[in-house]
Amino acid sequence: MIIGVPREIKNHEYRVAVTPAGAAEILKDGHQLIVEKSAGTGSGFTDGDYLKAGALVADRDRLFHESELIVKVKEPLPEEYDSFRTGQALFTYLHLASVPELTRMLLDKEITGFAYETLEIEGRLPLLAPMSEVAGKMAPLMGAYYLQKIHGGAGLLVSGAEGVKPAKVLILGAGVVGKGALQVAFGMGADVTVINRGEAKLREIDTLYKGRVRTVLSTAENIAAEAVKTDILIGAVLVAGAKAPKLVSKDLVSRMKKGSVIVDVSVDQGGCIGTTKPTTHHDPVYTVYGVIHYTVANMPGAYPRTSTLALTNKTIEYVKLLANHGIEESVHSEPFRSALNTYRGEITHEAVQMSFRG
Repeated sequence: MIIGVPREIKNHEYRVAVTPAGAAEILKDGHQLIVEKSAGTGSGFTDGDYLKAGALVADRDRLFHESELIVKVKEPLPEEYDSFRTGQALFTYLHLASVPELTRMLLDKEITGFAYETLEIEGRLPLLAPMSEVAGKMAPLMGAYYLQKIHGGAGLLVSGAEGVKPAKVLILGAGVVGKGALQVAFGMGADVTVINRGEAKLREIDTLYKGRVRTVLSTAENIAAEAVKTDILIGAVLVAGAKAPKLVSKDLVSRMKKGSVIVDVSVDQGGCIGTTKPTTHHDPVYTVYGVIHYTVANMPGAYPRTSTLALTNKTIEYVKLLANHGIEESVHSEPFRSALNTYRGEITHEAVQMSFRG
């Protein structure tokens, strides 16, 4: 199979979908790999590194024209739509529930679209987890940064100081993102509360942190009670393939403390905050009702070396499986049935279908 790895063009997106070491692994199986010029530069990999691994380095037009499978990190942007040809396969983070125009392109061109974020094995999402961990660990750091008065925040040091209480951090969700956020926020010395709809994960946190983190069951009343007194609110909610539920309404945001910060990691799936809209690393924040919103849709792109290595450590085995078994066989077999979002002009993932029906 001929596999193409284009350079990412999303704002300040420096990750790459295949490392030179991954390229060597793919090529060992007898496949061809085309990497766009400078695709790995942002993550610290040169074109020469890919050439040494045996890959072909070429321009974008040749890559899209010749490749049967396109492997990316982020969803294609409108500027890339014309590059795809009918019948190609795509393996990347798609997040189709929040990008109807991309969904239409994939359907119109009958692209076989496999999404990292919906590939499921025994209830786990192994390709979403590494970037969720990075984004979760970033969230308290971004919240703490924008709490600074010079950035419009309340002027609170997250850890507090002698005789001064630490800032309050509220985390909505106790999955991979939530646990990553908790680990960093707790390490910074924050006063942390985690809200989750399932009791099992809350009990796990209680045990691990020996009661030093407040855990609260998710209800509208509990979220409202905690949100109005928090300094940093982190949205860490996920429903695989579907739009994130809106747990914090616009009205509730209006009642939050002025100078507090929202970091909505769920933004890729539409966000779990009523005032969320996607931003970029170039222009990451905006303010609504006096509350600063950090809602960058590719948060891990800020740490491309770490993020690329963490992601490709997981994705490379699935890229190889796709190539070795072929697209048509993979469509009908595990684990790719769960990853399949579009096929022959139809939406094939139930959660994505429901998002468009709604």
